[in-house]
Amino acid sequence: MLATHVPLGRRVLARGIIFLDLAVAQLAVLGVVAAHALDLAADGWPTQLAAAAAALVGAAALAECERRWPQIQEALIGSTFVVAASAAVLLLAGDPHGGEHLAELLTGQILWATSVQAMQMAALYSILLAFMAWRGERLGGLGFYLVFALAITASVQVVGVYLVFASLILPALAVRGLSARPGLLAGWTVGALAYAAGLAASALLDWPTGPAIVIALAVIALLAGRMLRVAASGGQR
Repeated sequence: MLATHVPLGRRVLARGIIFLDLAVAQLAVLGVVAAHALDLAADGWPTQLAAAAAALVGAAALAECERRWPQIQEALIGSTFVVAASAAVLLLAGDPHGGEHLAELLTGQILWATSVQAMQMAALYSILLAFMAWRGERLGGLGFYLVFALAITASVQVVGVYLVFASLILPALAVRGLSARPGLLAGWTVGALAYAAGLAASALLDWPTGPAIVIALAVIALLAGRMLRVAASGGQR
Protein backbone atom coordinates (compact mmCIF):
# COMPACT_ATOMS: atom_id res chain seq x y z
CA MET A 1 0.00 0.00 0.00
CA LEU A 2 2.83 2.40 0.77
CA ALA A 3 4.12 1.97 -2.80
CA THR A 4 1.28 4.16 -4.09
CA HIS A 5 0.29 6.12 -1.00
CA VAL A 6 3.68 7.78 -0.41
CA PRO A 7 3.96 9.32 -3.94
CA LEU A 8 0.26 10.21 -3.91
CA GLY A 9 0.66 11.81 -0.49
CA ARG A 10 3.52 13.95 -1.78
CA ARG A 11 1.31 15.13 -4.64
CA VAL A 12 -1.49 15.91 -2.19
CA LEU A 13 0.85 18.09 -0.12
CA ALA A 14 2.17 19.83 -3.23
CA ARG A 15 -1.39 20.60 -4.38
CA GLY A 16 -2.46 21.80 -0.92
CA ILE A 17 -5.55 19.57 -0.72
CA ILE A 18 -4.79 17.68 2.48
CA PHE A 19 -8.30 16.49 3.25
CA LEU A 20 -8.78 14.92 -0.17
CA ASP A 21 -7.55 11.69 1.45
CA LEU A 22 -10.36 11.63 3.98
CA ALA A 23 -13.03 12.72 1.50
CA VAL A 24 -12.27 10.09 -1.15
CA ALA A 25 -11.75 7.38 1.47
CA GLN A 26 -15.11 8.24 3.02
CA LEU A 27 -16.78 8.13 -0.40
CA ALA A 28 -15.40 4.62 -0.90
CA VAL A 29 -16.71 3.70 2.56
CA LEU A 30 -20.12 5.10 1.58
CA GLY A 31 -20.13 2.77 -1.43
CA VAL A 32 -19.32 -0.20 0.82
CA VAL A 33 -22.02 0.81 3.31
CA ALA A 34 -24.58 1.20 0.51
CA ALA A 35 -23.73 -2.29 -0.73
CA HIS A 36 -24.04 -3.58 2.86
CA ALA A 37 -27.46 -1.91 3.20
CA LEU A 38 -28.53 -3.71 0.02
CA ASP A 39 -27.33 -6.98 1.59
CA LEU A 40 -24.61 -7.61 -0.98
CA ALA A 41 -21.70 -9.94 -0.16
CA ALA A 42 -18.94 -7.98 1.58
CA ASP A 43 -16.20 -9.59 -0.51
CA GLY A 44 -18.18 -9.85 -3.73
CA TRP A 45 -17.61 -7.83 -6.89
CA PRO A 46 -20.83 -5.77 -6.48
CA THR A 47 -19.45 -4.30 -3.24
CA GLN A 48 -16.09 -3.57 -4.83
CA LEU A 49 -17.86 -1.97 -7.79
CA ALA A 50 -20.02 0.16 -5.50
CA ALA A 51 -16.97 1.37 -3.57
CA ALA A 52 -15.01 2.14 -6.74
CA ALA A 53 -17.96 3.88 -8.40
CA ALA A 54 -18.60 6.11 -5.37
CA ALA A 55 -14.93 7.07 -5.11
CA LEU A 56 -14.46 7.65 -8.85
CA VAL A 57 -17.62 9.72 -9.28
CA GLY A 58 -16.74 11.78 -6.22
CA ALA A 59 -13.14 12.24 -7.34
CA ALA A 60 -14.22 13.32 -10.82
CA ALA A 61 -16.64 15.83 -9.29
CA LEU A 62 -13.91 17.22 -7.02
CA ALA A 63 -11.53 17.50 -9.97
CA GLU A 64 -14.15 19.58 -11.79
CA CYS A 65 -14.65 21.69 -8.66
CA GLU A 66 -10.90 22.36 -8.53
CA ARG A 67 -11.01 23.52 -12.15
CA ARG A 68 -14.00 25.80 -11.59
CA TRP A 69 -13.52 27.04 -8.03
CA PRO A 70 -9.89 26.44 -6.94
CA GLN A 71 -10.12 29.10 -4.24
CA ILE A 72 -12.69 27.10 -2.23
CA GLN A 73 -11.50 23.58 -3.10
CA GLU A 74 -10.44 22.66 0.43
CA ALA A 75 -13.83 23.73 1.80
CA LEU A 76 -15.61 21.64 -0.84
CA ILE A 77 -13.44 18.63 -0.02
CA GLY A 78 -14.20 18.97 3.70
CA SER A 79 -17.90 19.31 2.98
CA THR A 80 -17.79 16.18 0.83
CA PHE A 81 -16.26 14.23 3.69
CA VAL A 82 -18.89 15.38 6.20
CA VAL A 83 -21.81 14.65 3.86
CA ALA A 84 -20.46 11.20 2.89
CA ALA A 85 -19.83 10.30 6.54
CA SER A 86 -23.31 11.43 7.56
CA ALA A 87 -24.91 9.48 4.70
CA ALA A 88 -23.05 6.34 5.79
CA VAL A 89 -24.30 6.75 9.37
CA LEU A 90 -27.88 7.17 8.15
CA LEU A 91 -27.65 4.06 5.96
CA LEU A 92 -26.48 2.03 8.96
CA ALA A 93 -28.93 3.57 11.44
CA GLY A 94 -31.36 0.67 11.27
CA ASP A 95 -28.70 -2.06 11.37
CA PRO A 96 -28.10 -3.53 14.85
CA HIS A 97 -24.48 -4.23 13.82
CA GLY A 98 -24.08 -0.95 11.98
CA GLY A 99 -21.81 0.64 14.59
CA GLU A 100 -19.46 -2.34 14.53
CA HIS A 101 -19.36 -2.34 10.72
CA LEU A 102 -18.62 1.38 10.60
CA ALA A 103 -15.86 1.02 13.19
CA GLU A 104 -14.25 -1.70 11.07
CA LEU A 105 -14.26 0.58 8.04
CA LEU A 106 -12.65 3.38 10.06
CA THR A 107 -9.95 1.38 11.85
CA GLY A 108 -9.51 -1.43 9.32
CA GLN A 109 -9.04 -5.18 9.51
CA ILE A 110 -5.45 -5.41 8.31
CA LEU A 111 -4.71 -8.64 10.20
CA TRP A 112 -7.54 -10.38 8.37
CA ALA A 113 -6.37 -9.44 4.88
CA THR A 114 -6.16 -12.52 2.67
CA SER A 115 -3.45 -13.47 0.22
CA VAL A 116 -5.96 -12.97 -2.60
CA GLN A 117 -6.61 -9.39 -1.45
CA ALA A 118 -2.87 -8.75 -1.22
CA MET A 119 -2.28 -10.04 -4.75
CA GLN A 120 -5.19 -8.02 -6.13
CA MET A 121 -3.88 -4.85 -4.47
CA ALA A 122 -0.35 -5.54 -5.72
CA ALA A 123 -1.61 -5.96 -9.29
CA LEU A 124 -3.69 -2.79 -9.17
CA TYR A 125 -0.92 -0.73 -7.58
CA SER A 126 1.60 -1.95 -10.15
CA ILE A 127 -0.68 -0.66 -12.91
CA LEU A 128 -1.26 2.66 -11.13
CA LEU A 129 2.46 3.18 -10.47
CA ALA A 130 3.31 2.38 -14.08
CA PHE A 131 0.64 4.82 -15.27
CA MET A 132 1.90 7.58 -12.96
CA ALA A 133 5.48 7.00 -14.08
CA TRP A 134 4.43 7.07 -17.74
CA ARG A 135 2.36 10.23 -17.46
CA GLY A 136 4.57 12.05 -14.97
CA GLU A 137 3.70 15.74 -14.84
CA ARG A 138 1.24 15.16 -17.70
CA LEU A 139 -1.06 13.26 -15.35
CA GLY A 140 -3.21 16.37 -14.98
CA GLY A 141 -5.87 17.19 -12.43
CA LEU A 142 -8.51 14.67 -13.49
CA GLY A 143 -5.93 11.90 -13.99
CA PHE A 144 -4.54 12.50 -10.50
CA TYR A 145 -7.98 12.43 -8.88
CA LEU A 146 -8.98 9.20 -10.66
CA VAL A 147 -5.71 7.39 -9.84
CA PHE A 148 -6.08 8.59 -6.28
CA ALA A 149 -9.65 7.25 -6.06
CA LEU A 150 -8.67 3.80 -7.36
CA ALA A 151 -5.75 3.52 -4.93
CA ILE A 152 -7.88 4.61 -1.97
CA THR A 153 -10.74 2.27 -2.87
CA ALA A 154 -8.39 -0.72 -2.80
CA SER A 155 -6.81 0.17 0.53
CA VAL A 156 -9.60 1.61 2.65
CA GLN A 157 -11.52 -1.67 2.93
CA VAL A 158 -8.43 -3.44 4.30
CA VAL A 159 -6.69 -0.86 6.49
CA GLY A 160 -9.50 1.61 7.20
CA VAL A 161 -9.94 5.36 6.78
CA TYR A 162 -7.59 6.39 9.59
CA LEU A 163 -4.62 4.37 8.38
CA VAL A 164 -5.20 5.42 4.76
CA PHE A 165 -4.98 9.08 5.77
CA ALA A 166 -1.93 8.50 7.98
CA SER A 167 -0.13 6.50 5.26
CA LEU A 168 -0.70 9.24 2.71
CA ILE A 169 0.16 12.29 4.80
CA LEU A 170 2.58 11.42 7.62
CA PRO A 171 5.48 9.98 5.55
CA ALA A 172 5.02 12.77 3.01
CA LEU A 173 5.18 15.37 5.80
CA ALA A 174 8.33 13.83 7.24
CA VAL A 175 10.24 14.04 3.94
CA ARG A 176 8.63 17.14 2.45
CA GLY A 177 11.97 18.94 2.14
CA LEU A 178 13.55 16.27 -0.07
CA SER A 179 13.48 16.16 -3.85
CA ALA A 180 11.61 13.55 -5.89
CA ARG A 181 13.64 10.33 -5.77
CA PRO A 182 15.28 10.80 -2.32
CA GLY A 183 11.90 11.89 -0.96
CA LEU A 184 10.15 8.77 -2.24
CA LEU A 185 12.83 6.44 -0.88
CA ALA A 186 12.84 8.18 2.49
CA GLY A 187 9.03 8.20 2.60
CA TRP A 188 8.81 4.49 1.86
CA THR A 189 11.43 3.81 4.54
CA VAL A 190 9.53 5.86 7.14
CA GLY A 191 6.30 4.09 6.26
CA ALA A 192 7.81 0.59 6.32
CA LEU A 193 9.49 1.16 9.69
CA ALA A 194 6.25 2.52 11.14
CA TYR A 195 4.18 -0.40 9.85
CA ALA A 196 6.68 -2.87 11.34
CA ALA A 197 6.71 -1.01 14.67
CA GLY A 198 2.93 -0.74 14.78
CA LEU A 199 2.44 -4.43 14.00
CA ALA A 200 4.99 -5.37 16.67
CA ALA A 201 3.32 -3.12 19.26
CA SER A 202 -0.08 -4.57 18.37
CA ALA A 203 1.20 -8.12 18.85
CA LEU A 204 3.11 -7.43 22.07
CA LEU A 205 0.58 -5.15 23.77
CA ASP A 206 -2.63 -6.58 22.30
CA TRP A 207 -3.57 -3.21 20.78
CA PRO A 208 -5.91 -2.75 17.79
CA THR A 209 -3.58 -3.00 14.80
CA GLY A 210 -4.77 -0.09 12.67
CA PRO A 211 -4.59 2.54 15.44
CA ALA A 212 -1.24 1.13 16.61
CA ILE A 213 0.25 1.64 13.14
CA VAL A 214 -1.21 5.17 12.95
CA ILE A 215 0.51 6.09 16.24
CA ALA A 216 3.76 4.50 15.04
CA LEU A 217 3.54 6.47 11.80
CA ALA A 218 3.08 9.71 13.75
CA VAL A 219 6.04 9.03 16.06
CA ILE A 220 8.45 7.82 13.39
CA ALA A 221 7.45 10.57 10.95
CA LEU A 222 8.08 13.16 13.67
CA LEU A 223 11.50 11.71 14.49
CA ALA A 224 12.46 11.33 10.83
CA GLY A 225 11.38 14.86 10.01
CA ARG A 226 13.45 16.19 12.92
CA MET A 227 16.50 14.20 11.85
CA LEU A 228 16.24 15.40 8.25
CA ARG A 229 15.93 19.03 9.35
CA VAL A 230 18.97 18.69 11.60
CA ALA A 231 20.94 17.04 8.77
CA ALA A 232 19.91 19.79 6.35
CA SER A 233 21.08 22.48 8.77
CA GLY A 234 24.51 20.88 9.14
CA GLY A 235 23.85 19.30 12.52
CA GLN A 236 22.84 22.55 14.23
CA ARG A 237 19.67 22.67 16.33
